[in-house]
Amino acid sequence: MRKLFTILVAVLLTATVWAQSPEKMSYQAVIRDASDNLITDTQIGMQISILQGSASGTAVYVETQVPTTNANGLVSLEIGAGTVESGDFATIDWANGPYFIKTETAVEAPLTTYTITGTSQLLSVPYALHAKTAESVTGGITETDPVYSAWDKTTGISITESQISDLGNYIETETDPSVPIGTQIGEMQYWNGTAWVTVAATENEGATLQMIGGIPTWVGGTPPTPNVTNPTTGEIWMDRNLGASQVATSSTDANAYGDLYQWGRAADGHEIRTSGTTTTLATSDTPGHGNFIISYDWRNPQNDNLWQGVSGTNNPCPAGYRLPTEAEWEAERTSWSSNNAAGAFASPLKLPVAGYRFSGGSLRDVGSTGSYWSSTVDGTSSRYLYFYSSDASMFSNGRANGYSVRCLKD
Repeated sequence: MRKLFTILVAVLLTATVWAQSPEKMSYQAVIRDASDNLITDTQIGMQISILQGSASGTAVYVETQVPTTNANGLVSLEIGAGTVESGDFATIDWANGPYFIKTETAVEAPLTTYTITGTSQLLSVPYALHAKTAESVTGGITETDPVYSAWDKTTGISITESQISDLGNYIETETDPSVPIGTQIGEMQYWNGTAWVTVAATENEGATLQMIGGIPTWVGGTPPTPNVTNPTTGEIWMDRNLGASQVATSSTDANAYGDLYQWGRAADGHEIRTSGTTTTLATSDTPGHGNFIISYDWRNPQNDNLWQGVSGTNNPCPAGYRLPTEAEWEAERTSWSSNNAAGAFASPLKLPVAGYRFSGGSLRDVGSTGSYWSSTVDGTSSRYLYFYSSDASMFSNGRANGYSVRCLKD
């Protein structure tokens, strides 16, 4: 199933005050898929909610719209002009905040299954709507301007030497607050009323800077993928198997074993070691369930084009990562200190003996062998790295077997 997300490029929440304040706010966002590709010229479904009190507060207004993205993946709409699901936009008491805007987005028909959710606080701009309470004034307004006497310049100004000396003392003893010097790229400072305070930089991709309790705070984003580099090959890899909770501390570290994938399948739940099984073969690249398919190849007919590169169909690795080829696995293996399981763990990749899931559905050799898929196909089979206590080499086997996956940075 294709996963999608939006990148908020601008939230233009405006309420321009004319003779009558309009009951609308503008909203823009860029829609991208899981591979960071723009979703262009496509109709999507959106549900917009105005929440009162907190990010999980009561929805005082809910509406839906079905806008269309432009050639740049940008969608623009006016909140208050959609199909009202509940509440009345015109009666929102903007003075009784804080208020938050929650957007939910659907990109697949019937455009009512919302898979993307985002919530952010409405700050000062939309409260221009509250200015409509001053559109009329009862009673008259009396304004009295102060009257200033003209300065008689003919009298001149006299400043004595002692007065100049006194003024100099004030200037010499003045101390201005100084902004602290940063120590890393991305740091920022804000004034807390007494001193300048540093806001540490964040490494999270896509994080947004929000005002929380009057303090600028980084919120959300995706943490960077932990990497390890083999100095011999120069290749950059993820530092753990897909599905593992940590880097291996030993060759038999169960927390570092991770999941077991059937070759060419996406992460749909089948890779979990305890997933259910079925003998029904898939007829497409997406079986539509998370069962482990028992056969020589889980797909009929076979598809040799799966898992080919970072943009390859069903690539289970994070963005910017992919399955290694047979040649890349071979380069890693030949750099080990010994050609066996001990050498695999002693390598920069710290590969554990995670075992495998037999194409019949049962787990095999957990804690004694390691089997790691490559993206390379071999006839009706696919190539994989196999190692145990005495040896390591590349082999071919049926694609329904469940093997470990270690992702390589492209």
